[in-house]
Order: sequence, then structure tokens, then C-alpha cells
Amino acid sequence: MQIVEKSAQLPSASALVPTMGALHEGHASLIRQAREISENVVVSIFVNPLQFNDTSDLLKYPRTPESDENLARESGASTLWLPQEDEIYPGEIEKLSAGVVGEKFEGLGRPGHFSGVLTVVKRLFDLAKPEWAIFGEKDFQQLFLIEKMVKEENLKVKIIRAKTIRSEGGLALSSRNIHLDHKDKRAALVIWRALSAADTSADVHQATEAMKLALATEPAFTCEYAVIIDEETFGIATNESKSKRAIIAGWINGVRLIDNRPMSQAHA
Repeated sequence: MQIVEKSAQLPSASALVPTMGALHEGHASLIRQAREISENVVVSIFVNPLQFNDTSDLLKYPRTPESDENLARESGASTLWLPQEDEIYPGEIEKLSAGVVGEKFEGLGRPGHFSGVLTVVKRLFDLAKPEWAIFGEKDFQQLFLIEKMVKEENLKVKIIRAKTIRSEGGLALSSRNIHLDHKDKRAALVIWRALSAADTSADVHQATEAMKLALATEPAFTCEYAVIIDEETFGIATNESKSKRAIIAGWINGVRLIDNRPMSQAHA
């Protein structure tokens, strides 16, 4: 595996796995999936300042360069790309708009967050010129907006969706999980139970109530939102929506967690 800083050193016909570091098994799964598509797997690590509203959050973001390098290599990356900020943002950069979808749910409490995400992803695509880019379904709103941006900007990259990787019991793997102790992780399993409960009804209202009732059984969990969305619009789903997904966000012991699950086709 080669380690490079400049985009000019990147291989062509690559599969790109964009990350902000603090790599874990979820990222490893993305890298392995990329390896099935291309021999040239580029893993980028860039902690993007544009998507942080609070400078202290940017400074606190976990940075684990040694373990990141090891995981990328062991998972099959051919190139680890560590771009510098002056190449990503060489001057005045016009931020892309995330539109109405970027202002709801994950964007509600973080104005400009998704605009920052789309801007950096577009820059990574412009510099790396990958044929494919792999993104996990765990950050589903982000994935939705990236797919929308690629279509609207008429970019040639093909976006590959990767299913969420979970630990035993259903907890979605996340860089934030390092802040959870054993007790917190047990409490966090309520999220998967709630998502599973939502999938027991074809009726959107009943599914939403089942999800909220399940979450209410765990006093350590503070719910921020728990809704069923229409995957085609990212608006609240109706019973007529063709493709639905349950999404949840909340807090456990000061750590914010998000997760989602597609509704079974039988209920779609």
C-alpha cells in the first residue's frame, strides 16, 4: 500500500472510500467491498473543517493515524490518500447547497453541515477522479444527498451503497462508540430493537408508534427523532410510499447515536 498526499499521485480507474479517519470494522467492510470492484482502492482521510459547526468538535474529533494505516492496509487498500487542506480548499470555495433535505433531521441542529459534506465530497471526486465511490448506509441522509448531488452535477462516478455493519446485538459500528462504556453499549442496543419493532407493521403510524414505545423502554436513551421516511424524497413516509426507511437519532450518556433500517418490501 502506498501513502500519498497529492492527488496527482493517485491511480486511475479507482474505487474511492472517503473517510475522516478513526477507522473501524465498518470502514474495513467498505474497503473490502471496494476491493471486489477494483484493484485500485483509494482510502482518503481528511477531517473536513467545513462540516463542523463548533471548532471544539473539530479539535476533539478522534485521530488515530497508526491504526488507520494498519486497518486500511489489512483491509485491502492499495493507496492511502492523506490530502492537505490547501489542496482540498486552495482558495475561495463555493459551498454546495444541500437544499431542504439538508436542513432536516441530521441537518436541523447543525446548520451548514451537509453543505460542508457535499462540498468536500465533490472536491475529493474532482481531485481523485474515481470510477466508483463507496458510502455506508448508516449515514443514510448523507448518502441520499451525495447520490442527489452526483445526479444533479452530472458526475461520472458511480456511488456504491454498503450495508451497515453491526456488532452482536445490532449496535451499528461508529467512530463515536469509543466513547461508550460496556453499560452504555448495552443501553444502545435499544436502537436496533426499536428499528426492528418499526418493521412489524405496514402502517406508517403504527410502525412509528412501535418504534417510539420500544425506545421508551430504555431510560438511558434520550430520543431526538424516530420517524419513517420516504427513501425517494426523504420526507415523512405515507402508507403509499414505495420505499420506506426507519431512522433514529438520540443520546446515551452524552454520546449522540444515529441508525436506520429499510422497511421490509412486504410492508413497502
